[in-house]
Amino acid sequence: MHSLSPDYLARLRFDTRQLATLRALGEYRGKQRLYVAQSAEVLSDLRQVAVVESTESSNRLEGVVVAAARLKSLVLKNAAPKSRSEQEVAGYRDALGLIHESGDQMPFSEGTVLQLHGILYRYMPQPGGHWKATNNDIIERHPNGSSRIRFRPVAAHLTPMAMTDLVARYRTALDQHLADPLVLVPLAILDFLCIHPFPDGNGRMARLLTLQLLYHFDYTVGRFISLERIFEESKESYYETLEASSQGWHEAAHDIAPWLDYFWGALLRAYKEFEERVGTLSRGRGAKGDRVRAEILKRNLPFSISEIEAACPGVSRDMVRLVLRAMKQEGLIAPTGKGRGARWVGLRNDTLPQGQPGTVDTEEQKGGSQ
Repeated sequence: MHSLSPDYLARLRFDTRQLATLRALGEYRGKQRLYVAQSAEVLSDLRQVAVVESTESSNRLEGVVVAAARLKSLVLKNAAPKSRSEQEVAGYRDALGLIHESGDQMPFSEGTVLQLHGILYRYMPQPGGHWKATNNDIIERHPNGSSRIRFRPVAAHLTPMAMTDLVARYRTALDQHLADPLVLVPLAILDFLCIHPFPDGNGRMARLLTLQLLYHFDYTVGRFISLERIFEESKESYYETLEASSQGWHEAAHDIAPWLDYFWGALLRAYKEFEERVGTLSRGRGAKGDRVRAEILKRNLPFSISEIEAACPGVSRDMVRLVLRAMKQEGLIAPTGKGRGARWVGLRNDTLPQGQPGTVDTEEQKGGSQ
């Protein structure tokens, strides 16, 4: 649509700060590949946390709230949805799972967009996967009961044509290298939101499509750090920059800079957090991690995970396992067995009781507790 026309793209200009941000994001993408290759165990823990946070935050941005205990059970598919809110959460979970699984191979097309919306609403009474049949202004409602129209999207009868045009212009811009993908992706998302093609779920769809399009260019930080959480934590700026950049959109006279700056800033924050958390988890560092390490280092006799957990109240079993794994890689400790009966011993005196070495991963896979 309007943000992706050759004429509009040709008029874009970026200052030195913006160009530096684009370069930094490219460098983080390179580091990301290195982390993925070297820190597979740590990243599996980040992935699970990110899925829960993404599902919660993206729905909460739309006013859909589910109790924390139920949320995790729903995301892990340990429970069936019981209410409308839980149905919406379960739908987002499924759509997000599909993108994480094969988003890099899914084309950006009308069919894909409709498919994702259908998944988003698969547990709802009303079916998804259909363009809107009536106009849907974006309205801001205030606590005092007043409201205002933030934006008037494309009319319902023009929506199918607008979506066809959006997909075609995006593909043309990519094929002809009219702009960097990190420019084209947020522009496509803005145009999608300005079209507002569905009767409901447009915000959640925009965030799902953001992940999918970034995956196409190997910007996969959203797999490990929840971009949806970052959007929620800065939701005032999220909505304000979208509104600012949509003014004049119908006439192709809009200023894309506020939205681009916000989008790149959120992505950069995700990469910085990713780098910090991979480093922290792989070393078992941080306040809680250091408590666990100190407790382990003062042990002279073989110990179990449950003993360390009991000695460090407020520290999760996952954190204990991360520290054990890190200290094992550092050669400070070793397991003395496998499975539920496994214990650990320090190697500071180069002594290891006889027994078949095991790993903390084996215990995790068995779901055992000590």
